Formats: sequence, C-alpha cells, structure tokens
Amino acid sequence: MKVIFLEDVRGKGKKGQVKDVPDGYAQNFLIKNGKAKPATPAAISALKGQQHAEAKNAAAELAEAKVLKAKIEDDKTIVEIQSKAGTDGRLFGSIPSKQIAQALAQQYKINVDKRKIDLPEPIKALGYRNVDVRIHPEVTATIRVHIVTE
Repeated sequence: MKVIFLEDVRGKGKKGQVKDVPDGYAQNFLIKNGKAKPATPAAISALKGQQHAEAKNAAAELAEAKVLKAKIEDDKTIVEIQSKAGTDGRLFGSIPSKQIAQALAQQYKINVDKRKIDLPEPIKALGYRNVDVRIHPEVTATIRVHIVTE
C-alpha cells in the first residue's frame, strides 16, 4: 500500500515521503496513529503543492538573508560599543554577543538574535573586531565591531 508520511518514522520514512509499505502495517499502525495517510491522487497533488510552496518560502528567506548580509557588511556599518577599560587597553569585564546584538539594533535598526552571533569567547580588549553572524544556514555575514573607552 502506498502512503504519505505525515511525520518521521524511524526506519520507514521521513515526513512528506511517498512510500510502499505492507498493507497491515499501514492500516494498523501508520494510518491508525496518524503517522501516515493513504497516497490517493488528490493527496499526492496536495503534497506536491505544499512542497512547491515550501521551496518558494525557502527561496524567499534566502534572498532576504542575502539582503541583510549586504546591509550588515556595508563599509559604513561599524557597531560601536563603549566600555570601561584600563590604561593598557584591556576591558573591565567583557563584551558578550548579547551586547553586540543590542548595539546593532540600536545603531542600525538591524535585529539579529544573539545566538546567531558566532563569538567563540567574549571580547576583552579595545579596538576593532570582525564577528561572524549566521543569518541563514547558507548565509554568514561579518559585523565590524569597534570597542572604545567611555
């Protein structure tokens, strides 16, 4: 019997996949528990339409991410953060990714989730830093951060 999987089933199929499975398994387990539905021509057509819409949305998200990357990597976009520092240029404390995200939102009205900012360790010195931001799984931008004394 052909079925369309509505969710991932270990060892059998992934969500959205059309597959042949034994009749008893399909009727007594998959369909009964809502994990799959029979692959009728109407259901297959609806699935293709849904997959087409998802692909269109994914392409739109990718294009939006590329526009945001261009805005972030513009030469004029330098996030300036003020912090207290000693005479040797070392900060009292550090600059975490949360503070970079807040400064980016305040100065340039660009909202980026702090978890998407790839900062291996907090910034602890004055000067310029390049910080990577994962905007989309396929798009990574680089923010220029300038740490100055108060």
